[in-house]
Amino acid sequence: MAAEQSSLNNDGMPRRERPLDEGESGLLRFAADLRRLRERAGSPTYRELSRRAHYSAAALSEAAGGRKLPSLAVTKAYAKACDADPEEWARRWRAVVESEPHAAQDSPYVGLAMFQPDDAPRFFGRERLTAELLTTTNRFTGVFGPSGAGKSSLLRAGLIARTREPVLLFTPGANPVEECAIALARLTGGEAAELAGALADPLELQQRHGHLVVVDQFEELFTLCRDEELRRWLVAALVGCRRVVIGVRADYYGHCARYPELVEALEGAQLLLGPMTPDELRLAITEPAAVAGAKVETALLARLMADAVGQAAVLPLLSHALAQTWQHRRGMTLTLAGYEEIGGLEDAVARTAQEALDALSPAGQEQAKRILLRLVTADDTKRRAHQAELEADDEVLFALAAARLVVIDRDGIELAHEALIRGWPTLQRWVEEDRENIKAQRELTHATQTWESLDRDAGALLRGRRLANVPEGLSLNAGERAFLAASRAAEEEVSASARRRTRRQRQLLAVLVALVVVAASSTVFALRASIAADEQRANAAVLRAVGEAAALRSTNPALAQQVALAAYQLVPLPQARNGLRQEDVPSQVLREAQSEVTALVVGPTQQQVATGHRDGTVVLTALDDLPSPRTSHDATRHAGAVTALAMDSTGGLVASAADDGSVHVVDVSLGRPRELAVLPVRATAIAWQGTTLVTTGSDGALSFWTDLRRERPRLLTTAQLGLGPLAGMSFRQDGQVLAAVTTGHAVHLVDVTDPRDVKLLSLTREFAGAAQFAGASDLITTAGTAVHLWDASDPRAPVLRAEIRSGGGEVTSAWLGGGRVAIATDDGLVRLWQLGDGEPVEQALLRGHAGPVTAVGLTPKGDEVVTGGTDRAVRLWNADPRDPAVRICEQAMPRMSREEWEQYFDGLDFTPPCR
Repeated sequence: MAAEQSSLNNDGMPRRERPLDEGESGLLRFAADLRRLRERAGSPTYRELSRRAHYSAAALSEAAGGRKLPSLAVTKAYAKACDADPEEWARRWRAVVESEPHAAQDSPYVGLAMFQPDDAPRFFGRERLTAELLTTTNRFTGVFGPSGAGKSSLLRAGLIARTREPVLLFTPGANPVEECAIALARLTGGEAAELAGALADPLELQQRHGHLVVVDQFEELFTLCRDEELRRWLVAALVGCRRVVIGVRADYYGHCARYPELVEALEGAQLLLGPMTPDELRLAITEPAAVAGAKVETALLARLMADAVGQAAVLPLLSHALAQTWQHRRGMTLTLAGYEEIGGLEDAVARTAQEALDALSPAGQEQAKRILLRLVTADDTKRRAHQAELEADDEVLFALAAARLVVIDRDGIELAHEALIRGWPTLQRWVEEDRENIKAQRELTHATQTWESLDRDAGALLRGRRLANVPEGLSLNAGERAFLAASRAAEEEVSASARRRTRRQRQLLAVLVALVVVAASSTVFALRASIAADEQRANAAVLRAVGEAAALRSTNPALAQQVALAAYQLVPLPQARNGLRQEDVPSQVLREAQSEVTALVVGPTQQQVATGHRDGTVVLTALDDLPSPRTSHDATRHAGAVTALAMDSTGGLVASAADDGSVHVVDVSLGRPRELAVLPVRATAIAWQGTTLVTTGSDGALSFWTDLRRERPRLLTTAQLGLGPLAGMSFRQDGQVLAAVTTGHAVHLVDVTDPRDVKLLSLTREFAGAAQFAGASDLITTAGTAVHLWDASDPRAPVLRAEIRSGGGEVTSAWLGGGRVAIATDDGLVRLWQLGDGEPVEQALLRGHAGPVTAVGLTPKGDEVVTGGTDRAVRLWNADPRDPAVRICEQAMPRMSREEWEQYFDGLDFTPPCR
């Protein structure tokens, strides 16, 4: 367990705890006395105390941590486990309660700690997910999410607190059998040692506890437990139970796939926990104060929302800042002045960060510095890195994650908040001192990744001045060390090769007369060898030039494009083709909205786009009336943020859904919108089946609506898929197959030819947050940092055609149409990919939004891209559809010189790409 790790060293011996500065605080003196009590009892480990006290090692360690006063029950159990008088310690506990400031004791915010079942009255913002866990019919459910997203709080204050039957809760720890036995002893009053012996048979757990079993921090099975037999025991025991919910950090999802029984149990039973929506976050901020009879000042709420919305793992940091603000409240009002008095979110983050760093050993602090500097850029922004890049000890990495300084998920690791860079003086000083090295490190990391992606091809190695400019003293991982070593070896080989070539030429002259005699017989062989050598040399030069062109893009884009084009003309390799993408795509702002864009749909036949916004408005904008500004009309308004837009197959009707559950239908066939109906239904997702509108609500049932142009739309029929609530839907062109995306991010293909007899056909292998059909059989799904393209000609067995990576940012929206895929990401970029018989080719990179791009669409021919983002701008982009050679040479000024050619294609005949 995490607490046990903090109290044991690698040899299993007790480790010195974080020193306490007792000062004048009764709380700190109480914690110090608890530590001395443990020392007098022989300094047993917290795991041993846990067995005696029937409380978790984490709870007992926290009791002596000095950060907050433990409960009376934990205090008495701690004393009893150390052979002290529980009643004496109960009296001391009450004395501390009376002496401590009342403001700190009655705070409705839990700070950095997780919510417990007793905290349920002040647990807000996760009502929807709590209801989903309580009402699910799945026997086995997995809750996945990044560290700091609130999984433990959801399971404890959400699920367990609202479950009427007894719940067995434990974490796997180093020995799942012992941890389970301790938790069961606490629940039943039995002896943990006896229960551990009985539980050797995994089927015994179901016999001993026939109710809900919750296993939190399930990733400990892979991080702390080293015994494969114990791992298999836990999987077998849980699979045999009547009802189970496990909480798993997202980056350990792949570890779960190692156990077939676990894979089968989790199929279709996964809940993905992401950041709170703005409305959920608002509840989490204001409602705990309301429960305590207090309120949050409007100005403070606005500031907190601006600081926290959309940030991964910000919840514990926000709660910590609110707990501090509570102690500086004015009467019963939490004020912006009080929040600023404690330094705001950034100061709370800095204080937490420094405490976590100081708790590490000197070697751990040095490694933490290396980790954190790899997660920032020279521009003072955070970046995501894969765990393999960091090469970090799990102990240090987990300590940073436990302190909520970093977020670990399936796709990598990143800083929890950029406030760390701005507001933590230590990290700020590190960045300032190493800024130049950070920049060089990022370039080297990128070059290494390019080399690895090309199967370590020699053409991608550093050469010449770029190699000489790599500074000494960089902190390199194994891959970067291998890349530098290979680059230096290749550079030396080039020099040695030149020397050998000179010697060979002299030797060849000496035997020239002899060779004339056999020239006729050897001509063919020599010619073939020469051609093969030329081809190899050209391939190496092309791959090297592709890497050089990528490095040139930011400093000399005209030359970079010519180098990329020349490389492709010499040898048309796929890597060279991707280097020809257009990066100066012209765009125009169609409209500056009043609030950020949350949804977008482009008409299938008419030149118009409908956009939905966070303030609930839906706006129709024409695309065919030039010049700008374009004509826009308000179509309808919801009470909450618009979450989905859909246009029927004729392009004449637009349906919109919002987070208030309402569904509006608008006629846009004449260019000026006219609202037709507000459906009597609450919907979480919508889609068109031709001209029939399909909605689905929290029960997951499909409702089919017709006669939408009449006074009263008619509910044709309903259908229950049995998949639970859906997050999204898309119908195939013929309307017979539905792609249904569950809230657990699984994509099911469903036969809806007869809505009264729907049939589940298949489940895609990849997780997804959204899905879209295009044409007769093409399907795309989005997940994390990738878009997957499927051939769904046979919906019973869809075939994955390609995986298109986002390039770094999280995919927020994607659109398939006209033989192209447009992919929007939260780093403000949009990538346009051309589809063909082979691998997708990146056609253009669109830059222009000042924040995350939240929605993207393509016009019917796929030649124009429409985007919307958090910067409130709706943009129209015109990517050049012409042959890249025409486009590049039209803009290539000045033309590539002979000297530049020799710099990138040394040894090859001068054939500039543009004349």
